[in-house]
Amino acid sequence: MNDIVKLLDHSPLGAELSDKEEEFLAGLMEERRLQDGEFLIRDGDTDDRLHVIVTGKVEVVKRTGADDYANLAVLRDGELAGELSFIDGTPHTVGLRALCDTHVVSLTREAFEGIIESHPRLVYKVMRVVASSAHRIVHRMNTEFVELSNYIFKQHGRY
Repeated sequence: MNDIVKLLDHSPLGAELSDKEEEFLAGLMEERRLQDGEFLIRDGDTDDRLHVIVTGKVEVVKRTGADDYANLAVLRDGELAGELSFIDGTPHTVGLRALCDTHVVSLTREAFEGIIESHPRLVYKVMRVVASSAHRIVHRMNTEFVELSNYIFKQHGRY
């Protein structure tokens, strides 16, 4: 078992895939190590890769000024990043910056699309994980919006 297979095994992707599928997918992926403060993705960049945070922490940031950023979330071991741009190729609206030394494995859309005909079940499983991750993000954002709205408008007796 190679290193990327071991890394995938502890991610949402690994939970969906058989050992053989993990091994095949790992062969399509590349590793990257980020130093503290290094950007994986800058907002506005186009990046067609699906990233899995193997170890470390990555903050999701939005530019607020010249070199100022607001922290929107923190991604930890096993979490996915870049899901939506991986699917549709649009520029990122947020940046991803390492909060410490971080290890990431990535899958390009080109490599992924290259296996649609030969491994449709694997493609389906990966897309299920991507959709599930996007669903969690939307759910979290909706919850935070309601909490912020309640706070601002002093509704529902919670503030």
